Amino acid sequence: MKRIKISILFALLASIISVNAQGVIGKWKTFDDETGDAKSIVEITEKDGKIYGKIVEILNPAKKDAKCTNCPDTDKGKPVLGLYIIKGLSKDGKEYSNGKILDPTSGKLYKCTVALDGNDKLKVRGYIGISAFGRNQIWTRVK
Repeated sequence: MKRIKISILFALLASIISVNAQGVIGKWKTFDDETGDAKSIVEITEKDGKIYGKIVEILNPAKKDAKCTNCPDTDKGKPVLGLYIIKGLSKDGKEYSNGKILDPTSGKLYKCTVALDGNDKLKVRGYIGISAFGRNQIWTRVK
């Protein structure tokens, strides 16, 4: 009986460590700033030491086939589904910064920082110029 309790304890500790080790990597649910409705699922991955986020699911059925008509450069006219909206963030202490975030609705590209707020919330800040001129969103981890 004692071995079973110890095994369960180790399994719980391993799962807690695994969740903490994930950091910002994973799938995150985004929300509309005005309505608060769930908007999309963004999958954050790492490539060559940089962080990228791609829209992997659009939650509003009416917008599933939306195109990024106002997006700049090579993103112009691409489907929103599959679009990389977080581009090239680098780890900077407890946050990731020095990259960009794209608003596919307006087509605007902003400087960006992201940081964990606990294990299951991600604080995403898009801004122009300096960080004081921006806004935050809180995304929730998809389990």
